[in-house]
Amino acid sequence: MYYIFENQNGTKTVVLTFYRSELLNDLDQYGFVEGDVMNTGDPKTEAHEHLRHGKHQVQDITQEGNIDIVTRWLNLKLKWCREALYPYTKNPVTDGLGLDDVLNNPDTYTIAMTVSDDFSDTTADYLEDLIHNLLVWWVMYKWLAITKPDAAAKWLADEQDAEAELQKSKSRLCGKVRRPLQPF
Repeated sequence: MYYIFENQNGTKTVVLTFYRSELLNDLDQYGFVEGDVMNTGDPKTEAHEHLRHGKHQVQDITQEGNIDIVTRWLNLKLKWCREALYPYTKNPVTDGLGLDDVLNNPDTYTIAMTVSDDFSDTTADYLEDLIHNLLVWWVMYKWLAITKPDAAAKWLADEQDAEAELQKSKSRLCGKVRRPLQPF
């Protein structure tokens, strides 16, 4: 979900909101599918039990005991997205700012951007979907790098494509460039 607010100085503030429940739901679904399609081998062999255990590890991505790791990855990647969208997301440092490593478990994640007045609604919609997927694909990559390394590469490739798209989208945020007509 996103909101656009008009500012008095000819700019707009765009707030992208990502609901934790929606991100975790996608992770659950992708984890289930990844685990479901795993080959567990011949049930008559000892290797079958080991592979079956790996299957449930993939599918349990958002279960208790794993959720804190997933939350830290979501938090980190959201901060990366904010930094990637700098200078639209920059905020001055406030007096008394204190940071710590206590796990933050928000219901929503937000990215607030100050953009030009001619910023497009379609760009906000695109960024919202792109960043949602980027967050989910990043966590899937990180999770599968631990639980099913042979499947992690495809998630990393998708995540890197989304990162590149986010970097390219910065040119859409700045509006039209006006250059004065000067022959020399």
